[in-house]
Amino acid sequence: MTRRTVAERLRMARHAARLKLREGRRILREPLHLLGQMGGPGPERLVIAPQDIRTSDPTIADDIYAGYFAFGSRIVDARGSSPFAIVPPSDDWEAGLLGFGWLRHLRASHTELSRENARALVREFMLLHPRPARTPAWRPEVAARRIMSWVSQSPLLLEGADAEFYRLFIRSFGRHITFLRTELRGGLVGERRLMVAIALAQATLCSDGYTALRTRATRWMAEEFSRQILADGGHVGRNPRTIVELLLDALPLRQAYTARNIPPPEALVNAIDRMIPMVRMLRHPDSSLALFNGMGLSEADMLATVLAYDDARSSATLNAPFSGYQRLEGGDLVLILDTGASPPPDFSQEAHAGALSFEFSGRGERIVVNCGAPSQGGALREAARLTAAHSTLAVADASSARIPYEHGGRDWVAGQIVIGPSPIKVMRIDDEDGSSAEAAHDGYVSRFGVVHARRVFVLADGRRVEGRDRLVPAGAPISRADEPYVIRFHLHPGVKAGRVENGLGALIVTPSGEQWTFHAGGAGVEIEESAYFAAPERIRACQQLVVRGATMSNPEVNWVFMRG
Repeated sequence: MTRRTVAERLRMARHAARLKLREGRRILREPLHLLGQMGGPGPERLVIAPQDIRTSDPTIADDIYAGYFAFGSRIVDARGSSPFAIVPPSDDWEAGLLGFGWLRHLRASHTELSRENARALVREFMLLHPRPARTPAWRPEVAARRIMSWVSQSPLLLEGADAEFYRLFIRSFGRHITFLRTELRGGLVGERRLMVAIALAQATLCSDGYTALRTRATRWMAEEFSRQILADGGHVGRNPRTIVELLLDALPLRQAYTARNIPPPEALVNAIDRMIPMVRMLRHPDSSLALFNGMGLSEADMLATVLAYDDARSSATLNAPFSGYQRLEGGDLVLILDTGASPPPDFSQEAHAGALSFEFSGRGERIVVNCGAPSQGGALREAARLTAAHSTLAVADASSARIPYEHGGRDWVAGQIVIGPSPIKVMRIDDEDGSSAEAAHDGYVSRFGVVHARRVFVLADGRRVEGRDRLVPAGAPISRADEPYVIRFHLHPGVKAGRVENGLGALIVTPSGEQWTFHAGGAGVEIEESAYFAAPERIRACQQLVVRGATMSNPEVNWVFMRG
């Protein structure tokens, strides 16, 4: 066992110990949590309803009235019973139902029937789940989403409501606020902490009777934005979707402060100003976000909504050293490269082992992609996080980061990346010839004694993408004689490829008929099946270009994509 392997195991054990200690503290705080369930009388009144800027579809209101509830790619027919009494088909479906974001569709229908249906469903929930408990309905992030939905849609729920419903609503509202405050003070970590802080700030801002708590909630929220939004506008968890979701909550929150004649905290304003250019950086010309670190299906309407708030029409960030992304442009070609280390463990539940992977588009058509994250969890989501699901190099079918999972017994670090590449230094050059980025990661050093180095160059006219992958010995000799490696280039489902030149190249045809050729410096090019997880409703079959080699026999491969 190498010294580095021992160090990695100790690191894993220390992190597991920290999680166990955190769980122990949570158990000790349980009496405080139970006390927090009591809640207060609720706010004196709701004074404003912040705008929900997520897009709505009034036709969904008809589906909900008919008993059909669709969340997380699953559709359930309630068949006349309460949707809250149904065994959920997936965790994502359950979170979607209990978060009440679907109220916006009922409001968009502008009918009295939808208003009554909304109140009936909210009443069912309040009667079934009257107090906070250790149940899925009261997971902190779910309760936070629910209270934000209720506040935003309070005109739908409260206008014309009877006195009994109003009392139930206000009492439940107060219990939500007490619960979220207790969770924040109880040491909540990760992305959930920021979401709960946003919800608490919004709920106290939009109601009377919480002046002192509003001040504290604003401070907590500002601290989390400062901690989680990096200097270049990316989120510490490195998931592109997280930035969009945060903007969809942060933009109405900023407006709510203005509506109450309270200056929004500087940390909130600065975070918004930094995040929007970062969204542009990670966006392909077809309005989809690059498939890195948990990003799945892009919702173009959501993207358009947040970018419409960019009064300055800021340009895309090209170099994001803190978030770990590079954007190279040439003509109509856009290439986005992942040059980041693994996120901190508390933020890594959705992160992928995709170090130095890239995607590129030409003429608005995505050509090389990563597989993306499926909407459902389980084995598919685990597979999507592996290095093999990314357009990069993998040694001996191993991933560049270790992602342990729970398979029997309780694994305290299940799903978190505790061991992954160290911070990656990038050398970038932009001149009249084009743009290049060169970086290397040490994710394979402990097991195979090699560093993976990649250089990517985009010509200024956008007609070529040149690359070089190298495996460089890292001090000690390679632990295994001559390990195999695979360089994968996953192709978008709309792109078709075929081998040419006796297997020494590939011809790629895009949906518009544009042709590209691929060569790997004389190495054989294989075309294999792959899967694309970021398509609406289902997984789509696609192809991947594959180049194989060995760490000692041929440690360097030069490759090129050429137009025409």
